[in-house]
Amino acid sequence: MKELIRLIRHKKIKALFRARTHNTSIQFFRYVFVGSLASITDMVCLWLFYSKLGFKEYIAVALAFICGLIVNYILSMHFVFVGVSRHHEHTIKFSVYYTIGSIGLVLTELLMYLFDTMIGFHYILAKFLTSLLIFIWNFTAKKHILYKKPADED
Repeated sequence: MKELIRLIRHKKIKALFRARTHNTSIQFFRYVFVGSLASITDMVCLWLFYSKLGFKEYIAVALAFICGLIVNYILSMHFVFVGVSRHHEHTIKFSVYYTIGSIGLVLTELLMYLFDTMIGFHYILAKFLTSLLIFIWNFTAKKHILYKKPADED
């Protein structure tokens, strides 16, 4: 956290957003932006698929989630986990990313059912609350499974 505060205080914007780091606080700071953009993509796609194109709600949720997942993957590779654990081929890395995302999708569907169907929230509010919870799952899983610091970099 000290490093994050130091970078913000000294207005080290490039280091804050682009420098290679294993610092969890800096990575989380970056992930807030990336996750927000991915969530906006997800919500806009949900609205588009459900309200404008007439897809069934849970199909629209799944398709929108995949759109957000792709945005999140691309931006995380370039802004959050810059230069971290590049030992995997992109195919393997995306497979693991997709698996984490698939677990997130199952959790998303369950939480949407809970908030929307069982509690009765509007589907956009249900999606917003679900996104907050899935945000925590995504960052934690990606940080500790996919982008963990290699032992030889201690």
